[in-house]
Amino acid sequence: MKQITIAILMLFSVSVFAQTNAELKNHYEAYYKQMKTQGDVQGIINAMTHLNVLEPSVARQDTLAYLYLSEGKYMQALNTIGVEKNTTDSDMNVEVKALSLKNLNQPKMALEHYEILYKRNPSVFLAYEMADMKIQTNDLVGAKLNIDYALTNVTEDMKRAFYETQQPYETSMKAALHYLKGLLTYSENKTANMDAALKLMNDALAIDPNFNLAKVSRQALESQKAQQVAAEKKN
Repeated sequence: MKQITIAILMLFSVSVFAQTNAELKNHYEAYYKQMKTQGDVQGIINAMTHLNVLEPSVARQDTLAYLYLSEGKYMQALNTIGVEKNTTDSDMNVEVKALSLKNLNQPKMALEHYEILYKRNPSVFLAYEMADMKIQTNDLVGAKLNIDYALTNVTEDMKRAFYETQQPYETSMKAALHYLKGLLTYSENKTANMDAALKLMNDALAIDPNFNLAKVSRQALESQKAQQVAAEKKN
């Protein structure tokens, strides 16, 4: 009799838990819809987190990580999906890892995920980002391959945003690629390639005279060239 009573109580407990679980799920689904209506991203994140605890889902986890990324919460995004390289990950998952690691100044780790995205769907924009990070990590051969691909496939209407000034701005992607090629050329040989790097900066500015980063880089190169000339005269 005692065993039957315990069994009944256990069944009752399971039934109550299942009902409570379903009610919670309905509650957070309604909460999620309301937060979307209000445009409250943190509320959406909270609702999605509760739903993922109640009913774990890879798609929901990827979306949650993407929401963290959109809010600039890069560590939270990576804590949600991890940093491991996995070729079976969704495009969204890989993109979140790539962008989060890049924004956390981890270019080598970020490049592992950019390479996956590039293999799946190569683009001028991906090639630019990868070349930029490869110059930072001294993979100059790899950077050249990405820049060559991008210059071959860039179109006149493509733009890229830059954020080094107080006011973000856009410039022609073609100008941006000439600027990046100038950095690469200079990195390959800081003495012998000075004039070639300067020419590429001027090429970028010929396309877009208001390209601030190219202006700053050209000034820096001209200053270094003047120092080199002065040092040569002394010798």
